[in-house]
Amino acid sequence: MSIIRSIQLNHFDAKEKKGWDKTYWFFDLHSTVIKPNYERGNIPKEFYPHAKEVLQMLSRLDDVCMSIYTCSHPSEIEEYLNYFRENDIHFDYVNGNPEVKGEEGGYGYYKDKPYMNVLFEDKAGFDAETEWEEVRNLLIEKYGRLGGI
Repeated sequence: MSIIRSIQLNHFDAKEKKGWDKTYWFFDLHSTVIKPNYERGNIPKEFYPHAKEVLQMLSRLDDVCMSIYTCSHPSEIEEYLNYFRENDIHFDYVNGNPEVKGEEGGYGYYKDKPYMNVLFEDKAGFDAETEWEEVRNLLIEKYGRLGGI
């Protein structure tokens, strides 16, 4: 499934049909948001085309909860969070979603697998070189320019 289809079905359509006030979007970092450099202790800081703009747009939306989904070391995660804040990008959580809890025996159990609606992950087929622009265009179509961006 393309990321555009996922956003349409799991964000816009789900919010309308189920009356949700927000959905949960998870973002892998390396090869998805930023271009990897494969150097431990030197976090890469080059965004893919349109990634920074899209993440800034999403940070302004009340109906999107953003989580980083990464295997980065804890010290690197702190560096990333600071770097993103400096670039007006704000993530709500890292590697989890404490807002959606599942009870044992209920519809879903989210202790070990966090609940998400939209996943940006290169290993799941997201193409960071081309799809950020498509997401940007969809967000502009649905929400307008979002604070001048």
